[in-house]
This record gives sequence, structure tokens and C-alpha cells, in this order.
Amino acid sequence: MSRVRPGTRHYTVVCSSCGTRYADDGLLLDCSRGHEPAFLRTEYHGTGTHLTESRGLFRHAPLLPVARIFPEVPGPVVHRAERLGHRIGLDRLWVAFNGHWPERGASLPTCTFKDLEAYTVLGRLPAAPPVLVIPSAGNTAAAFAWAATRHRVPCLLVVPAPALERMRFPAPLAPCVRLVVLDGTATYSDAIACADLLAALPGHHAEGGSRNVGRRDGLGTVMLAAAEVLGGLPETYVQAVGSGTGAIGAHEAARRVRTGGEPLPRLLMCQNAPFAPLYDAWHCAGPAPAHREHEPLARELTNRRPPFTVRGGVRDVLTESGGEVLRTDNEAALAAMALFEEVEGIDIEPGAGVALAALADAVERGQVRRDELVLLNITGGGRARQAGDLALVPAEPWLRVAWPGRDTGPRAVVEQVERTLTGAGAVVVTEGR
Repeated sequence: MSRVRPGTRHYTVVCSSCGTRYADDGLLLDCSRGHEPAFLRTEYHGTGTHLTESRGLFRHAPLLPVARIFPEVPGPVVHRAERLGHRIGLDRLWVAFNGHWPERGASLPTCTFKDLEAYTVLGRLPAAPPVLVIPSAGNTAAAFAWAATRHRVPCLLVVPAPALERMRFPAPLAPCVRLVVLDGTATYSDAIACADLLAALPGHHAEGGSRNVGRRDGLGTVMLAAAEVLGGLPETYVQAVGSGTGAIGAHEAARRVRTGGEPLPRLLMCQNAPFAPLYDAWHCAGPAPAHREHEPLARELTNRRPPFTVRGGVRDVLTESGGEVLRTDNEAALAAMALFEEVEGIDIEPGAGVALAALADAVERGQVRRDELVLLNITGGGRARQAGDLALVPAEPWLRVAWPGRDTGPRAVVEQVERTLTGAGAVVVTEGR
């Protein structure tokens, strides 16, 4: 079987626009050639199986851009959801559950599929990495904070204040994990703007979001896990999206493992009205007003700068897969969350509720056939169950900043971070791996 040897790179990074090939250093985010914005993608060496004997995330290590693997990292759990499918009018509904659900064997530590990307990104890093700068609406920060705490990888996480409610862990965060909280009216988009500037500080480096091949390929393991269970690819893949990174990763994974003339799964990307930038872009509507960014139930889906026109980005994968962008409102998402808990017996996150509600509506409208083989990505769930099963410790922010507004906010945050770093002494670049 194919294996990943520590310290080696079993893949090449290739530009989606010009085809330039790179030997990966674990930090590369963009092509150095001057052309349109374009994602890098991975090409894996060798043929043979893409599975290892291990379980969980790194069962798929031969199709992950990692130089090292971490033991005992869980992966998605894929199961047939007959009763749920019956309730929404589908005969062949399968669920990829990402979260905490002991009866199903699901045990992602921070209850969302962001754990998959966090461990893959960390496994891609060089041996002595810089401080990774990562903005988040909450779930990504939680995943990186805990993974980096367990493996002593330096991170600077930037989140709006509401994200703190998702930052609860089995133990305190390691000192190398620094959490910057933006108080007041700051949004996820504001956290992104701050992180863009903070990544330029000495010893720091942008994690890269959707530009990071580790993120996309890590999230793509949802499709790999499903293909193993199903014995092939689903006809349709349904996921709630903010940037669309997970859906792009699923599409890229499907391209790698499909056999013969097997069609690629149709992507149904789901957003939470009234703030649905990808829906508006795909349907050629005007941009959603920025002030509506606070209104969706699923705050994790509120990315104002999704990679829609980037080569290899959302528009390209939707076109190649014959996909669609759907949207649903808060009321329908809440009803879908209640339905899933009633039928399946476990709580799910708002984003997952958006995906289920949008799928049910698509079935009702005839956009999805009753006999279609559908994979629904429940991107997060079991948070309430986990809180009852485990004693969790709220994260302590390293720095809280009163958000002064978009005009001056990012620069003010950078100045406060610089002052705090100076007071704390030298920047911690690594604390051992």
C-alpha cells in the first residue's frame, strides 16, 4: 500500500492557470507567474491504492499533501439516512457526518469538518514553521487552536467576538496558540482583513484559506470516505458553503478517484439568506449589502470574498460538475436542524441545517430526483452532545481589541498586536513538533 514517509513530499503542486509545477515547501500559496488569479492544485505521485491500513483522516494520506501524519485523528463517518431521506422525499440519501456522535463512531474533536483541514494543513508544514495567521468565524479557529495545541504549532487566530462561544476545549490552549478577539461589531470579513495585515509581521505567514492545497485536500476526504463506503461516487454532493473551499475540495477529490467514464458529482452549494454572496454571483445578482452580514443564522457562511472567479475556484467547479448554488433562510434552517435531531438523534450546526433545508427545497422543486444518489455533508454536529459528554474549558483570549470600525480597525489591530508581542518578548516561532 502507498504510504507517506515522514519528511518526504509524495506530490507536486501545479498552477491551475499556466501549469507551472512546484516542489512544495509546505507554505506555498500562489503561482509566481504573472497571470490571472489561479489556485494551485496537487498531483500525487504513483498509482495504486489511495488508502492506508489506518483509520480516520490519515487513512487517505496518499491523497493528502502532507510530509507527516498525526496519529488518532478521526475522519468523517458516512452512513445511509433512510428515514431522513424519506422525510424529505429521497430514496438514496447518504450523510457524511462530521462531528461528535459516539454511537456512529464520529469523534472530531471540535465537532466540525474544519478539523480535517486543520490537521492536513499542519501536516503539510515544514519542520520549523512560521507563525500561521488564520482568520475565522469560529469553527476554523477552534479546529486549528486545538490541533496546534496538541502538536505545539505556533498560530495567531483572529476572530470576531461571537466566535468565542465555539472555543471550548478539553484543556487550556498552548502558549504558542494566540487568540485575538475583535470585540464590538466586527464580522468574519473584518477578521480576514486584519489577518491579511498581520501575516506581514516578521516571523508570521498567512495560512491562506482556500488557496492552501492542504485545506482543500483535507476537506476533500469527505468525498474520499464516501467513495469508499459507496463503492463509487454519488450523483449529487450537497454542502453549505461560505468560501466554497470544502465543495471545491470535494470536487478535486472526486476527479482523482473516479474510474472510467464515471461522471463527477453535481455540486449543490448552499448559502444562508439574506447574505449569500456566492448565490448572488452565480445568479448574476448584485452583491449583498455588507450590513446584512450579521443576519444569517450560520455566521460561519458569511465570507464576503469567496473565490468565485479564481481559476479552479467556485465558478469553474460549478460549471464542470453541472452544479448549482441554492439558498435558504434562517427559519428553514432552524426547522431542518430540528428535523435532523428528531430523526437521527443528534444535534447539528446551523450550516448543516442550511444544507439540509436547501436540499429539501430542491427536492420539492424537482431539482433533485427522488431516486438520485445524494451525499449530504453534515459539516458540523454533536456540539450539544459533546458538551454533555466532556468537561470543556473556555479558551482564554491572548488579546481582545475594541473594534473601531472598518476604516481604521485592521491597522489598529495590527498596532495592538505589535505592542503586545513587544511586551511579551520575542515572537514564538516554534515550540517543538
